[in-house]
Amino acid sequence: MKITRTMLVTAALCFTAAAAAFAANPHLGTWKLNQSKSKLSPGTGHNDTVTYTETGAGRIKLTADGVDKDGKQTHWTWEGKFDGKPYKVEGATTVDTIAYKMMNDHTNSMSGMKDGKTMMTGTITVAKDGKSRVVTTTMTDEKGKKTTNKSYFDKQ
Repeated sequence: MKITRTMLVTAALCFTAAAAAFAANPHLGTWKLNQSKSKLSPGTGHNDTVTYTETGAGRIKLTADGVDKDGKQTHWTWEGKFDGKPYKVEGATTVDTIAYKMMNDHTNSMSGMKDGKTMMTGTITVAKDGKSRVVTTTMTDEKGKKTTNKSYFDKQ
């Protein structure tokens, strides 16, 4: 009887720990750009809609749709972990890898590279209520010019 009770308590504790470990990531879901709040530098592109989904084994898939600096439609994807390591980007022209790193429960840092050179750095912070997020990026174009954007997104 004592062994059964101990096993049940142990199983309950393991379940609780597992549930906490797999608590909902506030970055997951679909986010739509709120252009009226955003401060976008002229001549830079932006993402209108960004979707984060879990793909298993701690991996996240990011799908982004927007416009480039010339106003042409863009679509790109990234799949990896929020572990600070660079993972390949498909479909983007400004970067070929992005590394995301969890800073805390609601904030990621990011760094995008093209041909081994850092072209973009920034942070993504989800509000405590999970309904909005702010993405601050500093980009360097092919001529070395730096621009900073502050994009506000609403969760869909």
